[in-house]
Amino acid sequence: MDSAMTAHDMAQRRIKAIHGHLTTAAAHDDSPPQLRHSPTAGEFFSDQGYSAVLPEKLQTGKWNVYRSARSPLKLVSRFSDHPEIATLHDNFTRSVEIFRDYKYLGTRIRVDGTVGDYKWMTYGEAGTARAAIGSGLIYHGIPKGSTIGIYFINRPEWMVVDHACSAYSYISVPLYDTLGPDAVKYIVNHAVVHAIFCVPQTLNSLLSFLSEIPSTRLIVVVGGIDDQMPSLPSSTGVQVVTYSKLLSQGRSSLQPLCPPKPEDIATICYTSGTTGTPKGVVLTHGNFIANVAGISLSTSYSPSDVFISYLPLAHIYERVNQIMMVYCGVAVGFYQGDNMKLMDDLAALRPTIFCSVPRLYNRIYAGIMNAVKASGGLRERLFNAAYNAKKQALLNGKNPSPIWDRLVFNKIKDRLGGRVRLMVSGASPLSPDVLEFLRICFGGRIIEGYGMTETTSPISSMDEGDNLNGHVGSPNPACEVKLVDVPEMNYTSDDKPYPRGEICIRGPIVFQGYYKDEEQTREVIDEDGWFHSGDIGLWLPGGRLKIIDRKKNIFKLAQGEYIAPEKIENVYAKCKFVAQCFVYGDSLNSSLVAVVAVDPDVLKGWAASEGIKYENLSQLCNDPSVKAAILADMDAVGREAQLRGFEFVKAVTLVLEQFTVENGLLTPTFKIKRPQAKAYYEKAISNMYAALAASDPSFQKHLVTGLCMEPARSSELIVHEEWHGPADRSYVKKTKVRYVEAGPDEHFIFKMFRRLSR
Repeated sequence: MDSAMTAHDMAQRRIKAIHGHLTTAAAHDDSPPQLRHSPTAGEFFSDQGYSAVLPEKLQTGKWNVYRSARSPLKLVSRFSDHPEIATLHDNFTRSVEIFRDYKYLGTRIRVDGTVGDYKWMTYGEAGTARAAIGSGLIYHGIPKGSTIGIYFINRPEWMVVDHACSAYSYISVPLYDTLGPDAVKYIVNHAVVHAIFCVPQTLNSLLSFLSEIPSTRLIVVVGGIDDQMPSLPSSTGVQVVTYSKLLSQGRSSLQPLCPPKPEDIATICYTSGTTGTPKGVVLTHGNFIANVAGISLSTSYSPSDVFISYLPLAHIYERVNQIMMVYCGVAVGFYQGDNMKLMDDLAALRPTIFCSVPRLYNRIYAGIMNAVKASGGLRERLFNAAYNAKKQALLNGKNPSPIWDRLVFNKIKDRLGGRVRLMVSGASPLSPDVLEFLRICFGGRIIEGYGMTETTSPISSMDEGDNLNGHVGSPNPACEVKLVDVPEMNYTSDDKPYPRGEICIRGPIVFQGYYKDEEQTREVIDEDGWFHSGDIGLWLPGGRLKIIDRKKNIFKLAQGEYIAPEKIENVYAKCKFVAQCFVYGDSLNSSLVAVVAVDPDVLKGWAASEGIKYENLSQLCNDPSVKAAILADMDAVGREAQLRGFEFVKAVTLVLEQFTVENGLLTPTFKIKRPQAKAYYEKAISNMYAALAASDPSFQKHLVTGLCMEPARSSELIVHEEWHGPADRSYVKKTKVRYVEAGPDEHFIFKMFRRLSR
């Protein structure tokens, strides 16, 4: 709203708004004017298509706050058709009543050592088990409000325990099965966990540091056998029981439910992060309900849908998926626990909803494209013709001919079971090319979303009918979003053609704070309640949000250019040779280098086609000609993606070992731990820069040759500011260099570098 507006103008506008409500009676009708239904918020927001824009402060603020066009005047906090659902307990209880005999939780059963079909637990049976587990915890003296650790991968018992926590006002604390003993020990002590549900594989780890987790009083072993449970001395004060025994104890002494309030804590979700100790994100029942209620305005499921659960339940993305499935009565089938067997599970379950992360979608994309190229001849031409025809139809808003699905794409759809109607991508950016590929090959609706643990997952998602790629959609109706200037990175709300800045979120989905850490909470939530994400975004036309950078994971090259490594890694992920990629650079070097975990099958196939003889894959990885070939392929992918000159990597190290959570190079959400990766590959990085320097005499030597040095007087050279070597763009930069002489005297030389170019 314009602060310069006069009182007269404001009064006139109010009168006009009131008259806009009135419908004039017909000439022959003497009745008074009647109120009519009409949008009256025009003075408070402007419609941008998928988003509505409001001023942050009514009188003096910029028009910079974006909300979903589905609910521009009020942030959603409850389900519109079921406002009585205020907690996770309310949500599950309603579904138990409505979907009592419907399939809910499914696992594949083994018959004679062979994995067979899915066996199902109904919503009603899960409700009964939930009451027994909650009563069992009370039986063992675990008081209301206690924290309960869940230390195993996805399986039906995970959900039953979580529902029990909600029904009896306990707080669930997921323990990542891949975190390792030290992190688990830290979380158990930090959150003062009273009971831990584990599996036989993680029991021994817990017992090894039992004396170091004094708050724990009960360990429940899921899948354990009663007569194989260890007998602990009474002096430990810890009991170890099987899950089946706890169920039996709970059934024998059922306790009345103890429902939570919306403001009560539902979970403390520890984020692994890339550095430091895990931070406990405190989320309430109200946080979860608000977020899922917001999602439900644009996405709907039904009891006929089937969902496969394989993304870690300890992460907020899968957790919110599950709450949505419960609300809609969806059947949830769990994978076997082995990612290598996921395709087999998909074929057996035949899901209709598939939620995943870019890492898997990139592999699907690469696998299909490599198979198409390998097929050659008629098959390759047929695929390309079908792909282009379907792409053109979608771009023109038309329904593609079904002949292309019958001839080509149904075989591809069968890889995910053949029934997927909705695919969702989250956790990190998905390449627009890959999203387009999924849309064409699999059909149905493809959604990319953006969220964080601190916002109870989705902040935004793509709207139905929006065929534009390369963005993460409009705000969740349960929150509002604004972009805040980041002047040190040259991002401002006044940028043309699109406003840019740090993404900030406010609303009922924002977490309560970091557990026992007010200082870090204050760092990310400002006095007006805005959560500062650390991500950089811009607003595309129509009110669509696009993620373009990260405040924390950026660095400057020697010539002063900022680099967002994740963006470049996502580009190179489309290279057929690249299974994973770690891009590195720093302010003392003008070029990027990369460590590439190669796809061994692709590398073998390529070597065979080139007639290259080798003893083992390690020999291939160290072969300079192989490195050059892979770098050339990465360059081609980079040019296609229109990377800028300084964003191309100039040297690669090829490795066979994949980046994993187990070797400490990935977080449990599959993000690269950059400081750890830098340390892990320190020698390789050093060797790459040394090789670049040796192959290019000008590399890193402009600093020395460009200065008037006095021989024999300098014993040490210290760079205080960034300097630059050869670059794809020209710069003039002042660099301060200090000479340290034999004596105590010091002096400084300032030198303007000439414009440099290749």
